[in-house]
Amino acid sequence: MLMRTDPFRELDRLAQQMLRSDGTLARPAVMPLDAWRDEDTFHVEFDLPGVDPESIDLDVERNVVTVRAERPHRASDAELIAAERPRGIFSRQLVLGDNLDTEHISASYDAGVLSLRIPVAEQAKPRRIPIAGSRTPQAIDA
Repeated sequence: MLMRTDPFRELDRLAQQMLRSDGTLARPAVMPLDAWRDEDTFHVEFDLPGVDPESIDLDVERNVVTVRAERPHRASDAELIAAERPRGIFSRQLVLGDNLDTEHISASYDAGVLSLRIPVAEQAKPRRIPIAGSRTPQAIDA
């Protein structure tokens, strides 16, 4: 029997084994997020479906925002048919630039989405600088 091997398929398999994270599309390893800037506010939204808002911790230390959330394991003895939703404690850190005001972060949780609003720091906003000059007339001696 003649067997052909595909070296690229084998290389892909080895790379996935060596470099993989513990997540898949069905079971992500991190909480997915969207981030964008809208004028003077930086927005971040984390997907946390099915997470109790009381289990969410949001900490800020200097310019690092840490989000922790927990979706507890089922406590029943029922026979499990499928388990694709990740359970346990999730954590994610964002390193923010110095141009954001971490003293005035606001957060809300609605429909499984944790939303953060981080204002741009005053010193980072564009401003007009007046130019000083002397306009006093000079007398000309002839």
